[in-house]
Amino acid sequence: MPVTADDVRAIALSLPRTTEHLVRDRVKFRIRSIVYLSLSPDETLMGFGFPKEEREALVAAEPDKFLMPVPSDERYNWVRARMAALDPAELRELVVDAWKMCVPKKVALEYLTRLEVRHAED
Repeated sequence: MPVTADDVRAIALSLPRTTEHLVRDRVKFRIRSIVYLSLSPDETLMGFGFPKEEREALVAAEPDKFLMPVPSDERYNWVRARMAALDPAELRELVVDAWKMCVPKKVALEYLTRLEVRHAED
């Protein structure tokens, strides 16, 4: 079952320090002024933070799922994904990894530790 913008929103807004903004018909999630996740106006594509040096390999490995950033975003650590090609577990991993690129390491560690404790209790 493909993921939706509501799925993206639920994951992103559960992450510490994340805020949601509407910028030129695009929903963007950011930490202060750093955007780590965005949705296309029609919500079919999701852009997200991803290491520049790894993105060509990602896109080449799964071209039906991932796309290079638009030319104006190529200078950033950024890549895009087709929402219809993602499953919920993969979506969570991509969003959390993009978020971790933007928050202080201490914040990411605290969040991930709390998450592990919750899973251990279940």
